[in-house]
Amino acid sequence: MRNVYDLIVIGGGVLGTFHAYHAIKKGLAVALIEKNETPQGATVRNFGQVVPSGMNGKWQKFGRESLKIYKDIQSKFDVSVRQEGTVYLASNEDEIRLLEELSEINKKNDYSSRLLTKKECLQNYPTLREDYVKAGLFFPEEVIVEPRLMINRLHAYLVELGLELYTNTEAIECHSLVDYVSVHTAKGDTFSAGEVIICNGSDFKTLYPLLFNESDLEISKLQMMQTKSQGTSCVKGSVLTGLSIRRYEAFAECPSFKAVKAKEEPNSFEKKWGVHILFKQAVDGSIILGDSHEYAPAEHMDDLGFDINMDIDRFILNEAQKIMDLPTYEIQNRWTGRYSQCKNSDIYQRTIDNNIHIVTGIGGKGMTGSAGFAKENINSIFHFKHA
Repeated sequence: MRNVYDLIVIGGGVLGTFHAYHAIKKGLAVALIEKNETPQGATVRNFGQVVPSGMNGKWQKFGRESLKIYKDIQSKFDVSVRQEGTVYLASNEDEIRLLEELSEINKKNDYSSRLLTKKECLQNYPTLREDYVKAGLFFPEEVIVEPRLMINRLHAYLVELGLELYTNTEAIECHSLVDYVSVHTAKGDTFSAGEVIICNGSDFKTLYPLLFNESDLEISKLQMMQTKSQGTSCVKGSVLTGLSIRRYEAFAECPSFKAVKAKEEPNSFEKKWGVHILFKQAVDGSIILGDSHEYAPAEHMDDLGFDINMDIDRFILNEAQKIMDLPTYEIQNRWTGRYSQCKNSDIYQRTIDNNIHIVTGIGGKGMTGSAGFAKENINSIFHFKHA
């Protein structure tokens, strides 16, 4: 191990790791500092759905680039990527109209999708309830991953490529000097690099607490659960339903979106807790279900707590059972997750003294958008061509 690098990335989640990946691909000497043995935050507490189809125009471009990157890495090193596609399921005429409009938008964007009839939905997803589904929109290029497997295997792959990975190592100070940055750790070690990128909200809070509290970051707390194994495969890829259609950014670009949203009950349970119903089958045959969204300003993030709200839990389960007749809805695991997002922009970026770059607050776009965004950001920071 050395202690002088071209780049030090602080935060070993998906956003930080893909910054390290693209820097290594450019031939830079890179260190990645992760305070835990393995990442514990949003990267490992999500569905593992890579769904550019759900993003607005800007982030769909990043997401589509991410798809290429995931697939390229998978062709060389197994990081658990499965190309099984994404389907959005409409439950009424309003949602069908939104699917049809999104299909037209993606034709113009040259992004492959296919409208499905009710019969095709039931054939492709045999556990779907006939009284729920009315139509679908399928995106064949999209992939799923197993989040906890993916990030650790991606670290292993980058180590093979030359990454120097420091786990159980917490950065507690950054100092910008004449032409480099020194990073000090809780273990008493010192590293230096021409550029430092901080890609974790917790590390940002530790290193720059005043700046963190003054930021426009807010924290979203999610609730998710995992069934026991369903035995054989019954759900392929990412399955997103009517409440997702009404929530995801991509649909906000549809002409009918505002009119559809105006019909919704403003005091409904799903609106209060930001619930939308998603399904994804894991490699062990279990089904991941969720999720919900509670919000708090970053400086008051502890107000969210870590407890499971059982009213939300029951609501998700009840709604899921209206959509799919799974072999079992017995739950083996429940958890909460958190991610940070910005109130006034789509990602938080702040540069200190020219060579310390804080990049966080990517919101729910992390698994989908990080790989593509990080490629552009590394090009920009290091002034590579085609930045």
